[in-house]
Amino acid sequence: MRTPTAAPTALAAAVLALAGLAGCSSADPDSGPGATAAAGTGGGPVAVAATDTECKVAATEVAAGTSTFAVTNNGAKVTEFYVFAAGDRVMGEVENIVPGLTRELVVELPAGMYETACKPGMTGKGIRNALKVSGEHKPLTDDAKLAEAVAGYKRYVKSQSDTLLVKTKEFVDAVKAEDIDKAKELFPVARTYWERIEPVAEIFGDLDPAIDARENDVAEGEEWTGFHRIEKDLWVAKDVSGDDELADKLMTDVTTIVEKANAAELSPVQLANGAKELLDEVATGKITGEEDRYSHTDLWDFAANLQGSRAAVQSLRPVLEERDPALVKTLDERFAAAEAALEAHRSGDGWKLHTELSKEDLRVLSDAINSLSEPISKVAAVVVR
Repeated sequence: MRTPTAAPTALAAAVLALAGLAGCSSADPDSGPGATAAAGTGGGPVAVAATDTECKVAATEVAAGTSTFAVTNNGAKVTEFYVFAAGDRVMGEVENIVPGLTRELVVELPAGMYETACKPGMTGKGIRNALKVSGEHKPLTDDAKLAEAVAGYKRYVKSQSDTLLVKTKEFVDAVKAEDIDKAKELFPVARTYWERIEPVAEIFGDLDPAIDARENDVAEGEEWTGFHRIEKDLWVAKDVSGDDELADKLMTDVTTIVEKANAAELSPVQLANGAKELLDEVATGKITGEEDRYSHTDLWDFAANLQGSRAAVQSLRPVLEERDPALVKTLDERFAAAEAALEAHRSGDGWKLHTELSKEDLRVLSDAINSLSEPISKVAAVVVR
């Protein structure tokens, strides 16, 4: 979950603006409160008009099943939109909605009470509204192929999270031993497994920012913890002698989120949305160099996000091939192009540092991610078809 307090760089904004065009909608934000709308049940998108101070959701109640929210940012700050279940469990999210852009979120919601939230500036708890979901629906996983897609993806998450635990423990042990060289070597390796499964990790409230927040993500008065707090000490202070407690907390938080991730019930729509979210992560954090700003190991995260996105799409492949084979062909081509663009910057078993990349290198990578983002933005609609 990325929550920068400032607007993205011009490069990131351009990538997101282009990628978001596929999600643009002509939905009317003033279509009236109390309206119901659910994709696939005959209704249109629920319009959301977001500003820096308001979050006007055109419906206070929707039918159980899959709903589409068309979020228009009429403010001056980059915003994001969430649908929360009890305990701030994230049912769906769309991040990095730049001013003037409309982006859509497709989400599957069983009957119950939820909250919607706009987060201007992408910080804090957001501007919230109650959302009632009523009636009965046939879960998407009643479709055998979609059920297998979720099961296959959960096997992937389990394999990655098992290794995340091992590599995080190695990293934490190196930090506590004050072995700075070894900890630096392990930092991008451990994060690789984290970045591959981050869409699942983001479901669970405050655990994701506790593990992965950057310095400017942390609200005044809150404690900064996690990977990037230790990263700064490793590369800037060059002293981790006081980081034992931080290291132990990181291990505890990663262990907790792995347990939750492996137990989570996922909707096929979450796989589709997660694949897109990972590309947004690349655009706003990795290409810009904002993510690993002290170590400059952003390309390790870039590769992991790309791999995680492909894994989510591949889980859905049998369904996509049946419903939209042309989209599958395009996705295969664009994934291959993005992977080839990244491969040009391999260095040994890893990757070049972000500081070693030229503006032209970054432009090529940006174009490849933008080209891939457009067809991936169509996957959720195919899943709920």
